[in-house]
Amino acid sequence: MNFLERLNSEVLVGDGAIGTMLYAKGVSLDANVEHLNLVRPELVLELHREYLGAGAKVIETNTFGANWTKLSAIGLDKREREIILRGARLAREAAEGTDAFVAGSMGPLARVKGDERELSPAETTEIFRRQALALAEGGVDLLILETFTDLAQILCALSAARETGLPVVANMAFLENGRLAGGADVERAARELTAAGASVVGANCGAGPLEVLGTIRRMAGATALPIAAYPNSGFPEYVNGRHVYRTTPDYFAERAAEMVAAGAALVGGCCGTTPEHILRLAERLAGLRPAVRNVAVPAVSVEERRGESTEAEGFLARWGEEPVVTVELDPPKGFDCGKVIEGSRVLKGAGADAINIAENPLARIRMGNIALGHLIQQEVGIEVIVHVTCRDRNLLGLQSDLMGASLLGIRSILAVTGDPARIGEQAGASSVYDLNSFTLIKLLADLNAGVNALGNPLGRGAGFAIGCVFNPNSQRMEVQAERLAKKVANGARFVQTQPLYDLARLDEMLERTSPLGIPVLPGILPLVSERNCEFLHNEVPGIVIPEDIRARMRGKEKDEGVREGLAIAREFIDAVRGRVGGFYLMPPFGRYEIAVELVRHIKGK
Repeated sequence: MNFLERLNSEVLVGDGAIGTMLYAKGVSLDANVEHLNLVRPELVLELHREYLGAGAKVIETNTFGANWTKLSAIGLDKREREIILRGARLAREAAEGTDAFVAGSMGPLARVKGDERELSPAETTEIFRRQALALAEGGVDLLILETFTDLAQILCALSAARETGLPVVANMAFLENGRLAGGADVERAARELTAAGASVVGANCGAGPLEVLGTIRRMAGATALPIAAYPNSGFPEYVNGRHVYRTTPDYFAERAAEMVAAGAALVGGCCGTTPEHILRLAERLAGLRPAVRNVAVPAVSVEERRGESTEAEGFLARWGEEPVVTVELDPPKGFDCGKVIEGSRVLKGAGADAINIAENPLARIRMGNIALGHLIQQEVGIEVIVHVTCRDRNLLGLQSDLMGASLLGIRSILAVTGDPARIGEQAGASSVYDLNSFTLIKLLADLNAGVNALGNPLGRGAGFAIGCVFNPNSQRMEVQAERLAKKVANGARFVQTQPLYDLARLDEMLERTSPLGIPVLPGILPLVSERNCEFLHNEVPGIVIPEDIRARMRGKEKDEGVREGLAIAREFIDAVRGRVGGFYLMPPFGRYEIAVELVRHIKGK
């Protein structure tokens, strides 16, 4: 019988951890596990045989991280195919003469921290295609996708894997409460993987057997496909430089029996599991058949509701009725908030609708903008748009601070990735980048839906108007438009752009963004001198100043430079008035009086 026929008639036992076991055999912690296929093949072969001897009927190739994104980071990308083929053939050699199946292991792609240039679906699929085809050439019986946390990425991997014609197991690593890092829950993931053609769906890794058991129970009600379960051996402890897993083989086997009763037909182990765990597992599951299941239609989940449109509130409430103007002011470098408070008050009097407060712009230390934004709203009575970066806080800190911002009455958030810490002034500071602007928008949308990143209820929604940034000065604006569409799909509801000086650029931006149907505020950064103009054009990423504008600023300094810069800004505003619903003003060097002139001009005061 082939793999799927066997799986329909009996519960199959998978193998356990590969990476942690190879490290336990003395491999250096800084060694690349997949490279061992070439430099220490006897060690990989020995581990495969240990799992087979313990009773595993499905063993995985040592190719989990053998994809271009991970291998190129360590200079092994030229040997990608060689590593994959050798990994497949080692597992095939170990299984020779047994009734065990060989599963070609494929894991998620790596992402450079802070890099917003994400691979396109076509590029992602092509990387997985190379891995899948090499595994098939190496003689595997099936492919197993595992430890994916991004639903879109595993769908690309599944598409590539299905091209081989082999059965495909699609396992995802869910967080606490059965949610993926991108927001999808168990039911949605199971439904989409089923619709995309997976042969088996399941869960692996995670917090441990009990957490995976809960996931399997939910998944069993959302799909009629066979289900796989590969839990970790509990939570790891860090002891003497290594992660130690405490779950005993007997406990692991008992929880696995419950997974079979819940619907799992393929059960193995992930991080921390050993041949001893698989031995107890095989003994406990011997003779069991897959459970009969009833598949129910689940209710609409939180993340499927979070994209529902809501009526515009706050500074956007008058969009389309009159020009909306937001103005950016920098937080102070010290404790004196007098200038920013005064600037906010004057700008409100001039007719500004909201004040933008950046978060440590250019990675320079400034006062925390959430507390400052709260103070401005209290003392001045004007709405504040707080910029939140992914650079300075991890996922835990971001959620806590955003919940605090909601508690303090902050209602508008601009999600940005943030400039890397290395360009700033604080020696020793590091960038975090647990998220980028795309995933930060997803997190904000979750908070609006009343749940945190784990799906745990918060008691109410955060009530944020979620904003994002668009760069119209890119040489390939179609790429920027694609990125913006993804941000809107994730929950963004308004856009503020990088500074614009070129009317042709604005026209193309409006044409490409109009189908998205959300407010777009073009950025206006008034010039103040020739030196300022040339600096912005030559040294600041994302800003391009046309030659005719630069020619007008030549020789202009001090008051004459400010007058010419204001004239250029007014001309631009007048040229697009009626075609845009508002503007995002960025007065240079904190000179809010320059913005006051433009606010009055826009508002007709």
